[in-house]
Amino acid sequence: MKKNFLSLKKNVPLMLGSMLLLASLGLMSNNFSHPEEKKAGISEADLKVDTVAKGLTMPWATAFLPGGDLLVTERGGKLRLVKNGVLDPTPISGVPEVYYKGQGGLLDVALHPDYSKNGWIYISYSSPKQAGEEGDDNGANTALIRAKLKDHALVEIQHLFKAIPNVKANVHFGGRIVFDKKGYVFLSLGERGQKENAQNLSKDQGKVVRLHEDGKIPTDNPFVKTEGARPEIWSYGHRNPQGMVINPTTGVIWEHEHGPQGGDELNIVEKGKNYGWPLITFGIDYDNSIISKDTARAGLEQPVIYWRPSIAPCGMTFVTSPKFKDWNGDLLVGSLKFAYLQHLKVKGNKVLSREIIFEKLGRVRDVRQGPDGNIYVVLENSGKIVRISPKA
Repeated sequence: MKKNFLSLKKNVPLMLGSMLLLASLGLMSNNFSHPEEKKAGISEADLKVDTVAKGLTMPWATAFLPGGDLLVTERGGKLRLVKNGVLDPTPISGVPEVYYKGQGGLLDVALHPDYSKNGWIYISYSSPKQAGEEGDDNGANTALIRAKLKDHALVEIQHLFKAIPNVKANVHFGGRIVFDKKGYVFLSLGERGQKENAQNLSKDQGKVVRLHEDGKIPTDNPFVKTEGARPEIWSYGHRNPQGMVINPTTGVIWEHEHGPQGGDELNIVEKGKNYGWPLITFGIDYDNSIISKDTARAGLEQPVIYWRPSIAPCGMTFVTSPKFKDWNGDLLVGSLKFAYLQHLKVKGNKVLSREIIFEKLGRVRDVRQGPDGNIYVVLENSGKIVRISPKA
C-alpha cells in the first residue's frame, strides 16, 4: 500500500493524494464532494416563488419586524424598510459610518429574541478605523451595534464590539449574527485576507466570538484565562464565515465558510475548537498553488461536509415550518457563485444528502424562514427579496 500511495502522490496534486489517503482511512465518510443527488420529497413543481420586495441595491440581510414589515441592509450602508411589499424610498437614519469597499459594508441584521419587549436590533458592519484603534490606517474590521427603531431612525445606539486589528484588505468580513437561548450573541469574523491570523488567538481574524447581549465578555469563554488571547473568542481557524445559524431543536451552532478554490465548508461550531484554516483545507489557492498538503491533522476539526467546486455559500436556515414537512429539520443553503439554493438533508449532526433547488434564482445573500412559515431569500444581483411557498 505504501508503494502504491507514493506512486499516486508523485502523479497527482498533493491535495488529491491526501484526500485519497483520508478516504482509505474512513475519515471522509461524512463528506460530500460528489455531484448532488436528487431525492424524493418536495420538488420545485410543488413550490412557487413570489417577489416581496424589489428596488434594493446589493441587499445583504433581512429581519422580520412584528406585523410583517422587513428590515433590509444594503451593503452600501443603507438600512431599508419594506412595508406591505413596498420599499420605503427613505432609508432609515442613524446608521453608523460604514467602510464600503470590496466585500465590506453594512452586513447582517437580527432582532433580539425578546424584541417585542426590549426593541433591540443588532447590526454588523465594516467599521473604518477610529482614533486610538489598533491596525492599518484607512483600514477596517467588523463591528456589532444594537439600537432601537423610532420614527424611521436608529436611536439609543450602543457599540457592542469591534474586531481587532483594522486591516486594509477589502475581503472576508464574515458578519453573521445569531442568538442562543442562554443570553449570548455570536458573531462570525473573516480573517480579512490574512490567513495566518486565523490561528492567532491575539487577533479576532478568522474567529467566531461570543458575547453577552450587552457586549460584555462572558467569564466562561474558552480563552479568557489564556495569556495574550482575545477573551471574546469562541472558536478559531475560520476563513470567511458567511452563514451561521443555530439548530432550533438541538441548540447546536452550524456555520459555513468560503474556502479558496474548492473547500467551502459546513461546520458545527463548538467552544474552543480549531477549524483548521489554513493548516488544513480541501481547496487550493487562486494561483493553483497548494496552501496545505493536509486535509486533516490531529486536534483540528473536520467539516460536516465540504463543497468542491466552491459554491460560495451565503446565508442558511433550518426549516421548521409545517408548510415544508418533508424538509423539517433540514438546512437550506444559498449559493452566490451558482445562484441557487441547496437543500441539505440533516440527521443529528450529519448531512445525509444534498439537492439543488431553484437553479438560476440569483446570487443568494441571505436565507430565512419567516414568521409565516415561508422561506425568504435575499438576491444580491437583482435587488429583490423573494418568498418560496407551497403551491395551493
